[in-house]
Amino acid sequence: MVKVLFVISALEAGGAEKSLINLLNLFDYNRYQVDLLLFKKEGIFMDQIPEEVRIIEAPDDLFYLYNIHGRQIKHALGAFPSIIARITGTIYRNYFVRNKSYPGTQIRWNKFYKKHISIFNDEYDIAISYMHGEVMYYVAEKIKARKKITWVHNDYRALKLKPETDYPYLCSFDKIATISDECVDILTQVFPQIKDKVVSIPNLTSSSLIRKRAELYYPEEYKDSCNANKVIILSIGRLNYQKGFDIAIKIAAEMKKRGLQFVWYIIGQGTEQEHLTELINQFGLKEEFVLLGIRENPYPYIKNADIIAQPSRYEGKSVVIDEAKILHKPIVVSDYATVRDQITNENEGIISKLEVENFAEALEKLIQSKDLRDNYEEYLNQHEYGNDSMVEMYYKLMEI
Repeated sequence: MVKVLFVISALEAGGAEKSLINLLNLFDYNRYQVDLLLFKKEGIFMDQIPEEVRIIEAPDDLFYLYNIHGRQIKHALGAFPSIIARITGTIYRNYFVRNKSYPGTQIRWNKFYKKHISIFNDEYDIAISYMHGEVMYYVAEKIKARKKITWVHNDYRALKLKPETDYPYLCSFDKIATISDECVDILTQVFPQIKDKVVSIPNLTSSSLIRKRAELYYPEEYKDSCNANKVIILSIGRLNYQKGFDIAIKIAAEMKKRGLQFVWYIIGQGTEQEHLTELINQFGLKEEFVLLGIRENPYPYIKNADIIAQPSRYEGKSVVIDEAKILHKPIVVSDYATVRDQITNENEGIISKLEVENFAEALEKLIQSKDLRDNYEEYLNQHEYGNDSMVEMYYKLMEI
């Protein structure tokens, strides 16, 4: 049996995390023995890990770089160098690097973290870094395996990383998977030397599972909006710069100015929550723009929304858009570099510039015309967007 290790930082509510859970639930455990190593053993998808997967405890030197509590004090004292590295590395990242043109995690790993982490004891046939960044660096330098694979889940250029830092790490992998043809093109433009290693493999999305879970309940938060005949708009994603919710609030303010009747709900959590709350208050949008927090099962929210809006500054391939298509929801999405790999404009949804006037106008079209929303739903209903069968592409990628 082939021994496989997956590594990811945690199982929070994100596209990469959801994609990994979908993959693990479709895996053939008669062919593979699967271990999962988490930097932080937390997140809303923890309960969805199949029982066949063995969850590996992070070694102390790794654990205390990413966790500040959770083990006995004697272990913490033994990992004192890791704790000091965590504090100094994170301070450096947050306060000295954030406002410059290069990212803090690359520097944090190379200057502070990697020297405190030992080589992982177990050996594997295949080791898979399912996330770019420090997870990739860890698998490249600290895991022993016959074959190594890493994933890049975003438009690499938009991440604003230093390519010269990532290049030697990427070279150490046998295969580099990314989630759309456009992402492949971008990655190979930045790193032409490794183009033979780069492959496009889409996120796995199970339409049958999504439809089944979408029927489990009706969101309580939606009831007042429906009773008031307000159009329900939904966005899902981490509350961070990438997802563009700061711009979404300004779009909502413009829509309110136009007299449109709507409530825009956001499912997600993240570092920008306090800032977004301040913006909501600043623009007087407490009734129109609502942060719901995390939902373990977001599919009833998607199914019962009128419009799905994704105002991202960049994406690789949005899991939320695939899920919205499966549930036949009209979509308005920003015109980021990779979006046309996923949406046919004016058939499957509306692609809009990420500018307040343009995005508000696209949403207004759908808010004002139920017939137009129905047309999009009818088109989406005629197509199948699930791709469970593509798990075979993953098996092929893992051939030794």
